[in-house]
Amino acid sequence: MNPDLTSFTNRLRKNHRHWGKWARRRGISCYRIYDRDIPEFPILIDWYEGQVHAQTFIRSEVEVSEQELAPILCEVLEIPRENLAFKSRQQQKGSSQYQKTGTYRRPTVVHEAGLAFEVDLHSYLDTGLFLDHRITRGMVRERAEGRRLLNLFAYTGSFSVYAAAGGAEGSVTVDLSNTYQEWSQRNFELNHMDASKHLLVREDVFKYLYLAQKNQERFDQIILDPPSFSNSKRMRDTLDIQRDHPKLLEGCVQLLNPGGEIIFSNNLRKFRIDPAIGEHGEEITHKTIPEDFKRHKAHRCWLFRA
Repeated sequence: MNPDLTSFTNRLRKNHRHWGKWARRRGISCYRIYDRDIPEFPILIDWYEGQVHAQTFIRSEVEVSEQELAPILCEVLEIPRENLAFKSRQQQKGSSQYQKTGTYRRPTVVHEAGLAFEVDLHSYLDTGLFLDHRITRGMVRERAEGRRLLNLFAYTGSFSVYAAAGGAEGSVTVDLSNTYQEWSQRNFELNHMDASKHLLVREDVFKYLYLAQKNQERFDQIILDPPSFSNSKRMRDTLDIQRDHPKLLEGCVQLLNPGGEIIFSNNLRKFRIDPAIGEHGEEITHKTIPEDFKRHKAHRCWLFRA
């Protein structure tokens, strides 16, 4: 075996033992095993209850092939080849992170904090459940009782499901994609939740904020977790989170009840919050990044209170 591959194999084996023990002690069944630990192997490897999601980053100076790595992953992680989803990833633009890979839909159900979620490790670049927000979802659940939630750029609705589990009075889940709104609906159904209390709205977020303010809608919790950039054809304008976050946060503030709060997160590596806005909030990234994601922080997060 190539010496470089040997070092990767040894590190993966060590990580698998370490994070497996760590997760079992905490009752966690979906977690990150490997996060670019060795620079020559810029790979993300996540464990989903016996299935593995691996992503390599396409870079001109580093070439790591599925043909080389897949057998190692299957051997070390003790999984059959059909349980490995292996993807190559480059910097995403627009809505491409949500587009299909060309693989036939292969959903499965995983569990987190006593809740069930549908994931699909093979059909899309992302899986349907962002593991780096495990703690943030728990925060929403803890604060949800008797409150009304607005979940913007909701993807597959996991924050809304957590809020419902925490006793939320109701929720509005906003996303522009029919595919992901249907996925959110299935997540509610998996957890036997009363759909009449949890509204799914297929709409551009900017338009929704305008209409909600016009209709005097009010919420106690607002989750704002947008993509870094989107130029989806279904959107009226492009979204650039560095440019647009002041407008989005201002729109959210207008919808807050007294005592309400906004959790704002994004994963743009070079993001800088507008100083005039940042002084009104508290950065809580150190509280929301799980231990298995601390090697390379996957997001930044702020809390704003009315």
